[in-house]
Amino acid sequence: MEDKMNTFNDFIDCAEAMVKQKYADPKRLYAWGGSAGGLLMGAVVNMRPELWNGVIADVPFVDVVTTMLDESIPLTTGEFEEWGDPKEKEAYYRMLSYSPYDNVKDQAYPAMLVGSGFHDSQVQYWEPAKWVQRLREHQQGEQPILLHVNMEAGHGGASGRFESLKEVARNYAFLLWRAGLVE
Repeated sequence: MEDKMNTFNDFIDCAEAMVKQKYADPKRLYAWGGSAGGLLMGAVVNMRPELWNGVIADVPFVDVVTTMLDESIPLTTGEFEEWGDPKEKEAYYRMLSYSPYDNVKDQAYPAMLVGSGFHDSQVQYWEPAKWVQRLREHQQGEQPILLHVNMEAGHGGASGRFESLKEVARNYAFLLWRAGLVE
C-alpha cells in the first residue's frame, strides 16, 4: 500500500537491466499486463514511455482514485487493504500519484493496445475507454493507441475455447506488428 511505487520502479529497473545486460533489444522491448497488471502498464508508460516499443493493457485498472471512491463496484471495499481508502487524505494522494489516468501528460507514448470487456464488473469498459481518449489527446508521438472493447466479454475475456484464442492471437499479432515481423 504505502510502497506501491516500488512496483512500477522495480518493473522499469528490470527492463533497463535486461537491456543493459543485452538480454533484450532496446528497440523491441514490450510490456503486457491485465487488470492490476494493466495498472502497472499504465504507470510505466507514464513514467518511461520511451522504454517500450509496444504495450498491451488488458482490462486495465487505470482510474484508481475514481474507481476506489465508488463503493458500489464489486471488490472495491475489499481492496482498501491493498490500495487504501481514498476517503482518507493520505491514501487519496498516494493513489493519485500513480493512477495512470490522472498522470497522463503531453509526451510521446509508445504504441498501445488496450483491451476491455463490455460486461466487466471489475474494470468497467469506460475506465480503459476514457484512459485511451486521454492518452490520444496528449500523444506527442506518431504511435497509435488502440482500443478494443469486446462487446460479449467480461473481466476474464472472451469465453469459449476459440474465442479466447482469438484474443490471444490479437495480442500476439500486435506484438509481431510492433516488432516489424508482419504488416
